[in-house]
Amino acid sequence: MSRTETYRRRLAVIGLFTLTAGDLWRYLFTWWGWGAIVVGLMTLVIIELVRMRVDVRRLPFTLIAFLALVLLSVIWSDYRVATLAGVALTFITTAFAVFLTTAFDLETFLRAFGVALRWILGLSLLFEFVVAAFIRHPVLPFWVDYSRLTKIPAAYYWSRDLLFHGGQIQGIQGNSNLLALVALFALIVFAVQWVAETASRAWLGFWSLIALGTLALTRSSTVLLALTAVVLVGLFLLELGRVSASRRRIVYGAGLVVAAGIATLAVFARGPILELLGKNDTLTGRSDIWAKVIALANERPAAGWGWVSYWAPWVEPFKSLAIIKHVRYLQAHDAWLDIYLQLGIIGLIVFGLLVLTTLIRSWILALDAGRGRVRLVSIFPLLIVVALLVHSIAESRLLIEIGFALLVVASIQSNKREPAPDPVREAVPHV
Repeated sequence: MSRTETYRRRLAVIGLFTLTAGDLWRYLFTWWGWGAIVVGLMTLVIIELVRMRVDVRRLPFTLIAFLALVLLSVIWSDYRVATLAGVALTFITTAFAVFLTTAFDLETFLRAFGVALRWILGLSLLFEFVVAAFIRHPVLPFWVDYSRLTKIPAAYYWSRDLLFHGGQIQGIQGNSNLLALVALFALIVFAVQWVAETASRAWLGFWSLIALGTLALTRSSTVLLALTAVVLVGLFLLELGRVSASRRRIVYGAGLVVAAGIATLAVFARGPILELLGKNDTLTGRSDIWAKVIALANERPAAGWGWVSYWAPWVEPFKSLAIIKHVRYLQAHDAWLDIYLQLGIIGLIVFGLLVLTTLIRSWILALDAGRGRVRLVSIFPLLIVVALLVHSIAESRLLIEIGFALLVVASIQSNKREPAPDPVREAVPHV
């Protein structure tokens, strides 16, 4: 490996770590410190993009259309400074995703992403152990003044010292749902590397157990549903790979029946399912947030209030839009409602086309994944898009940081022209 390749891989690992666990830097160094880290990384990434002579005109049209709409929303935004900041962060995230898809093939990208995820999982468990074994009380983020609060809500703590008490751990991200999402991403990456045989299976097995243990300790019902969907899609792909082309219609028919059954169960058995997942009818307050977001979005249904990415807590309407039990929430807890709020019906159409085309192209790419060792890596875009879509029902991470970066990676990877089939690999039986 050349020095340039080594440098780019390290830059990718640090960038992926920051996109996935940005809260660590914000808790340690405040938003200003996190911003300095992001600016530094982005400067290095731009230099690499220039060196590689990236042609942005070759990006998927739907991605360009969404970015253009985000930029244009500055014109009608009700909070232009916050929109400019949101646009900048969205473009930075996109630029980093373009760097990842340009500098690396999919197999190398998975290696870098796997390293970043292992660091997050390992540091999270170590952090929670240190808090539980030595500090023995909840820990707040650094540099945040909560003196004006008579009682600090549990959601504001970095760690709630629950590792030895059977509670949901939060890790270095300070959020059990985000840590669970990391565990899900890790399981997808490790599973793809396992079937593609691109890494030591003993090593992958060990870290898969760590990811499963982390998932159990976070007990995120949203991520559990996303994992279920990923497993079902993965099994469906394996079955398609085993049958002949003439029998694939039968498999597709069976898949549609199963999907319809799951949808029916979700509609008519909603109460028991929520009870099983430990949720009430308000979905931990989400229904209240959704009602407020929908009411506000309906005031400007066509093009929304203006893009903001992260909700800016210092400007209206986000300053007081979603406060539940003295906790200010800074997302709609549904990516599609967030799009409707910020970009309106136009945004829903444009972003929906981006997601739909990515999903379809990823599916087409994954169908050939059984032909040879390297091709098996191609199932990653589809599995990650499925995970992000299910997760987007109850969280808005699809629109920011690692969620949006992975969507862009999947969009670009699935849009690449595939090389001509290798006659040797064509002779390899489906797995």
